[in-house]
Amino acid sequence: MRFHTRKWIKPQDLNPNGTLFGGRLLEWIDEEAALYAIIQLENPKTVTKFMSEIDFKSSAAPGDIVEIGLDVVAFGKASLTLSCEVRNKMTRESIITIDKIVMVGLDENGKPKAHGKTKIEFVKDRLK
Repeated sequence: MRFHTRKWIKPQDLNPNGTLFGGRLLEWIDEEAALYAIIQLENPKTVTKFMSEIDFKSSAAPGDIVEIGLDVVAFGKASLTLSCEVRNKMTRESIITIDKIVMVGLDENGKPKAHGKTKIEFVKDRLK
């Protein structure tokens, strides 16, 4: 799993229990998955189609630093399927896992657009 982004838990990220609000965490995951898929598929019109069961394993407290990790599970004709884990940076304790996030690249009419990708590409390799 490659961990791409870190977030610092601030007061505005908390629920009434004083811990990380699950909705905020899902927002961060959705944004990270979209950014990753947009770069991989080279299509800025990429959207979230599906998220599988979300498993909250622990929480985070104010001041904690969490990191969001993504792995590519599969490339579809117009889609990219990812898995996700968010963990506490300091303790390495898993906070949430999602087995499947399906991102789909769209054309100018909002319909799925084939991308022709079959493997992870790194931007540095595209520049050669």
